[in-house]
Amino acid sequence: MNAIYRAIGITKQGFHQWLNNHMRGIEEAQQLLPIIRQVRKDHPAMSAKVMYGLIRPSTMGRDRFEQFCFSNGFRVHKKVAYHRTTNSLGVTRFDNLILNLELKDVNQVWVSDITYYRISDRFYYLTFIMDLFSRLIVGYSASTNLMTDGTTIPALKMALKDRKPSPGLIIHSDGGGQYYSKEFLAITRYHKMLNSMCDSVYENPHAERVNGTIKNSYLYAYNPRNDGELHIMLRKAVHMYNIQKPHESLSGFSPYSFEKLQTEMRAY
Repeated sequence: MNAIYRAIGITKQGFHQWLNNHMRGIEEAQQLLPIIRQVRKDHPAMSAKVMYGLIRPSTMGRDRFEQFCFSNGFRVHKKVAYHRTTNSLGVTRFDNLILNLELKDVNQVWVSDITYYRISDRFYYLTFIMDLFSRLIVGYSASTNLMTDGTTIPALKMALKDRKPSPGLIIHSDGGGQYYSKEFLAITRYHKMLNSMCDSVYENPHAERVNGTIKNSYLYAYNPRNDGELHIMLRKAVHMYNIQKPHESLSGFSPYSFEKLQTEMRAY
């Protein structure tokens, strides 16, 4: 290999740096589509140029970002079709393991999704992991970029630290790149979790619903004005949702109270 490096006029260190940057670019591109889709749904006439200024991808210039949007069907003058788009990046998918699955207890299925939250001219990316049985948010994160180390990984580590689930837990998501990155999968394999994905990005309703609840019922009302306030108010929003918010699907209990009730019932 050293002879090859010399022949092409590059050092081994330089080659690996280029490779890492290239792979990081591929990872971010895979993760952009769900966010672009959300932004376009909220702002049907927003151009790719304006979206670039809001999303600010770390590995993609404006021209490349615009072309990426166009190649995936996001030209403004076209009628927006809200269906799953395909790309040439290559996508890893897992079987949907929760179809017709009977929920019996906590730490059986966790569902997760990523959404965006806008403060002034800056986008933040919020990741939530929710226990599907109790609706408790077990992990979350806020990031200024879409990379895995700022989104799904810190949220998953938080959930694992607090819950310590047994092997066999299903982690269910859409097909976003953050959920099949090698770093994320290394964690799920280590903890003997089962990866599951919905067949369409629009078939993860419980995770999408908690996204909307935290944003619409809490954060917009709290109105954080900067990065520091967002992190403080996000923690408060999750606390209020988990501890106090009654859920019709839980017979009027909050997620925390519902889990506590389940524990008490098992004790008898």
